[in-house]
Amino acid sequence: MTTRLRGVGVSPGMAIGEVRRMGAAPVEPPTRRIDPAEAPAEQKRARQATEGVAADLMARGNAAGGQAQEVLRAQSMMAEDPELITDVERRIAAGAGAERAVYDAFAGYRKLLAAAGDHLAARVADLDDVRDRIVARLLGVPMPGVPEGDEPYVLVARDLAPADTALLDPALVLGFVTEEGGPTSHSAILARALGVPAVVALREAARLADGTVVAVDGSTGEVLVNPSAEERAERARLAREREAERAAVTGPGATRDGHRVPLLANIGGPADVAAAVEAGAEGVGLLRTEFLFLDGGERAPSEEVQSTAYRQVLEAFPEGRVVVRVLDAGADKPLPYLTRGEEPNPALGVRGLRALLERPEVLAGQLRALARAAEGLPVYLEVMAPMVADRADARAFADACRAAGLKAKAGAMVEIPAAALRARSVLQEVEFLSLGTNDLAQYAFAADRQAGAVSRLQNPWQPALLDLVAMTAEAAKAEGKSCGVCGEAAGDPLLACVLTGLGVTSLSMASVALAGVRAALAEHTLAQCERAAAAARAADSAEQARLAAEATLAAR
Repeated sequence: MTTRLRGVGVSPGMAIGEVRRMGAAPVEPPTRRIDPAEAPAEQKRARQATEGVAADLMARGNAAGGQAQEVLRAQSMMAEDPELITDVERRIAAGAGAERAVYDAFAGYRKLLAAAGDHLAARVADLDDVRDRIVARLLGVPMPGVPEGDEPYVLVARDLAPADTALLDPALVLGFVTEEGGPTSHSAILARALGVPAVVALREAARLADGTVVAVDGSTGEVLVNPSAEERAERARLAREREAERAAVTGPGATRDGHRVPLLANIGGPADVAAAVEAGAEGVGLLRTEFLFLDGGERAPSEEVQSTAYRQVLEAFPEGRVVVRVLDAGADKPLPYLTRGEEPNPALGVRGLRALLERPEVLAGQLRALARAAEGLPVYLEVMAPMVADRADARAFADACRAAGLKAKAGAMVEIPAAALRARSVLQEVEFLSLGTNDLAQYAFAADRQAGAVSRLQNPWQPALLDLVAMTAEAAKAEGKSCGVCGEAAGDPLLACVLTGLGVTSLSMASVALAGVRAALAEHTLAQCERAAAAARAADSAEQARLAAEATLAAR
């Protein structure tokens, strides 16, 4: 008998197949006492294990490229943290075996992160993954991770570590379902980048046994357990129809009645450019520049290194629009030469533009590198600052752009509700706004974007979030300026229509989502999108908002 379960759909598409569960983490190692004479050898084993795991994570990141590379670099740095290694060696010197010393040292760090709140607390899963990999290496047991095999399957897990998600093979992993996670967790973001259907925050996933047949709808979040032959056929037919509709629509983004909505790509570095071009991106709506800075170095990369990397991206979009976000560091992405040490609440502290304004030489170097990269190229370069709170922030960034000789439009990201509420004021200083819906939801709802327990508040369909988007878009229209969305919400075909109806002027997303959004816009007129947006805003919950928009668009 078919059972219908509902989680949070975070990566669109349909997957039908048998469940394979994630390989288990190694058990907690037993307490093993060693003689003092064994300590040097045990310390060497521990160092070799941490170095091996760090190298493996870095290699996985380099192979995956893009945003996955950024995430895995951060994990690699966790493995080689000098303070952690010192703690491990101290425990070994006190008589603990290497496996137990590593486990207990990580436990201490785990408590600190869990108590830190927001972004840092969300990194507990990443820290656990690093710990389990080191312990597995020391014990000589298989690494926890994606099951091996040649038959396609639906992967089910409590949660997925970035190291596993980054290298999922879409030819084998039809889709995945997790008990934990949220719409903007690392796993969700990487799943969208890979084009793998995914559902997270499905509590009942723990009961899905190996071999169970499931149908996973990554758009709606619905999971059918043991679907009948008729249901499987119907789901497969819907998937084929969706794919055919997407493939049939090409060219620039526009509604059925010709209202232009440029469709841009979010990319994490030069490695993502080819996929964006192949998917028909009209430019780049978000170039994340952290890939150049998160290498564990003690100083920022040189202007020459930066300029070379930026130019690779700019050259790929002649006559196109490329929006670059300056370094967004702090919170879960600390840098020794930029961010402060301990803060009571890093996600609400000195991060993004705040950190750059405290180290103006880092910002100036990046802006000069961008100016050099754009010299002689027929590209429409725009540069925006993360975490802009008010007009003073916007003015400081625009002044820095002018001082660096950057001939590009300066813009601001709207991630803080204050910037949405005072958008017209912010636009007195900058030329455009770009809504980062992930962080905007986090700060609007006081809901950690990595915490599955509050995932319903991170849902981009929340009417209050749509209100903030509408407010920002209306302010931009009143000022005769543009307002795009570069958050993950832009990649949802149905929500893309609603955002267009709210007045958003461009949409930027993972490259794999472009075809679906292009097809959805082409199917509806601007007036239909506006009616759907009004219906969604009139709802009282995210689920009601989605259903209202869907019904409105279906009614034509």
